[in-house]
Amino acid sequence: MIRARALTTGLIAGIAALALTAGQPGAQERRPEARPGFEARTGTEQPEPALLVADDVTIDGDRTLTATGNVEAMFDGQRLKARSITYDRTTDQLQITGPLTLDDGQYTTVLADAGQLDRDLQNGILTGARLVMDDQLQLAANQISRTDGRYSQLYKAAVTSCRVCTEGDAPLWQIRARRVIHDTETRQIFLEGAQFRVGRVPIAYFPRLRLPDPTVERLTGFLTPSLYNSSLLGFGVKVPYFIRIGDDKDLTLTPYYATQTRTLEFRYRQEFRSGGIEFEGAISDDDLARRDRRAYIFGRGVFELPQDYVLQFDIEAVKDDAYLVDYGYSSKDRLDSELSVERVRRDEWRRAALTYFHTLRPGEINATLPTSVGNLDYEKRIFPARLGGELHFAAQAHGHYRSSSLRTDGPDIDRFADGRDVARLTASADWLRSWTLAGGLRAAFQTGVAVDHINVRGAAATSRSNFTDAVPSAALTLRYPLAKTTPRGTVHMIEPVVQLAWVGGGTPNIANDESTRNEFDEGNLLSLSRFAATDRRERGASAALGVSWTRFAPGGLRSTLSLGQIVREKAQLETTGTQSFSVSSGLQGSTSDMLIAGQIATQNGLTLTARSLFDGAFETTKAEARAGWRNDALDLGATYIWLRSDPQEERPGTISEWAFDGSYRLSRHWTGSAEWRYDVASDQSVNAGVGITYTNECVDVTLSASRRFTSSTILEPSTDISLTVGLRGFSARAEDKSYVRECKK
Repeated sequence: MIRARALTTGLIAGIAALALTAGQPGAQERRPEARPGFEARTGTEQPEPALLVADDVTIDGDRTLTATGNVEAMFDGQRLKARSITYDRTTDQLQITGPLTLDDGQYTTVLADAGQLDRDLQNGILTGARLVMDDQLQLAANQISRTDGRYSQLYKAAVTSCRVCTEGDAPLWQIRARRVIHDTETRQIFLEGAQFRVGRVPIAYFPRLRLPDPTVERLTGFLTPSLYNSSLLGFGVKVPYFIRIGDDKDLTLTPYYATQTRTLEFRYRQEFRSGGIEFEGAISDDDLARRDRRAYIFGRGVFELPQDYVLQFDIEAVKDDAYLVDYGYSSKDRLDSELSVERVRRDEWRRAALTYFHTLRPGEINATLPTSVGNLDYEKRIFPARLGGELHFAAQAHGHYRSSSLRTDGPDIDRFADGRDVARLTASADWLRSWTLAGGLRAAFQTGVAVDHINVRGAAATSRSNFTDAVPSAALTLRYPLAKTTPRGTVHMIEPVVQLAWVGGGTPNIANDESTRNEFDEGNLLSLSRFAATDRRERGASAALGVSWTRFAPGGLRSTLSLGQIVREKAQLETTGTQSFSVSSGLQGSTSDMLIAGQIATQNGLTLTARSLFDGAFETTKAEARAGWRNDALDLGATYIWLRSDPQEERPGTISEWAFDGSYRLSRHWTGSAEWRYDVASDQSVNAGVGITYTNECVDVTLSASRRFTSSTILEPSTDISLTVGLRGFSARAEDKSYVRECKK
């Protein structure tokens, strides 16, 4: 290593100047095995040493340094490779013989046949050059002029992100321009006299054009447009325009102009030091409704507050009930807007929330539904050393409000007034402890008391307006896990479980507003109450019986099977004698339905999951199944649900539906997708859709078609077709290299 006192700042120029200063006149060569490195010092600054490696380095007097044979120079993250480099100290110029490669250490690589640059590599000319940015966008020209290390000017240039093969075939798309300027500071590309070509065919001309380079994530400009054809809205086009308001906020405006609508869609996002917000929506003037304007807005936000609290809000509002479905914005038929503050710690949970519901379902009236809901929740766990086990404290305040003032019952299935408002206070304290007994038997004991107070305003004469009750409870749970490993390495695990429970108190004579939809599944088999809320509780003695079996095969096959049933001292009845649980819940009577659930997962990505309830005659009460198969080429899913008719859950007929969705990579560049939902009970399709996507390293083309078959008083069937063409390479990084085309050998 030779150290020098000369002041240098360039890469190769600095190396050469130092070598010329430190070397002796007449020195002829320096062999590569010495791998000399040189340090440049300016005042107290100490950059990393520059490094020059070559087969031969020759110094001619004190003016010229020539490096030949596999020349490689590195300095400050930059790397230059060339066949030979000559530095003339008199002109302070570098003559570079290629092929040469100049990598700036960030995202731009320059390939050229030859070049002449100044000592700092900031100014000069490269011939037969090509710029490659972020390993995907290419700018090629006969000559590149570098200015101040910031601007690269290309004359008679071609711009593309498609792979260019040596056979001479034109890329799938390219932009030909009279002049192209790349600004490395703003990371933008300016084109003059630009002509957009598909293959060799010009299809558009732009006198001036500005585009972001591939490293830009957020820059004001147009996004990928889409063409649409809808049986409701007609033929139209969407052209999104992204506006970068600042580093922390942006706005996307999407005009949607079609034969039947004039729509402006928007999305606004903003990040704050402690959180962020996002709003999206649209406003339309169309020929589908008599209203002059149709609109919707969805918004959400999350903020961190002091002491580990988190503030969240969610806004959903629409001007008319059919708007979301007509335009395909959302399939939701009940909107919810909520404001909540929550804190979750290892042994404590606090939450306060206000929620507003709005129904879009035909036949439902918002005035008679509990649209305004408030909740306060608190849970605390304590682990006393002397007592052992866990103490669990919980409290909840709940209230919901109807705007209706009716004190009579409407045409629904309950017997209470449609204008009732409910407030409920609940507090509970429980002690839980578990032991491992002889032989591996696991025992757990739980006991506690809960206090409920319910106030009903606007109740019918058949209902009490106030109810207060103290509810003691106790439960003993026994588990006996068993495991076995076969000689071939297969592991079997079987765990039978029994729970004996008792809950005191009686059913209140008040409106059942919260526990109208109840489910029986593996998650609540061992719960003391399987009602959805605490305005109802299971009372009396009961026993829960269950068994689970799990099998693990060495090859990766895993299967599980669970069975469960509940036996009670008495059926759960309302004060009128009717069943508290609906018939389809599987929880009616003194003996529940039999729960059977299972799953099979294979090593090749196939998963089968099923769950069903069977009554005493082993007839199905409720069933659901899901199959999925996922690998590198296939992503397939199928779902089946079956629900029997249940007037108590406002379901007059049986529901039986199939749903399929999937995608398959047909080849390197082509991917097909499809979805279908079929109503078996009514023997008709609900919706269907197909799509095909072509993808390579420089373009995404998606053609899709969908059909909605259902209709109602506010909806009619519709067909939608869309075409989207996106150019890769401009602010769209292609991480998946498997789509890159291969050149012919």
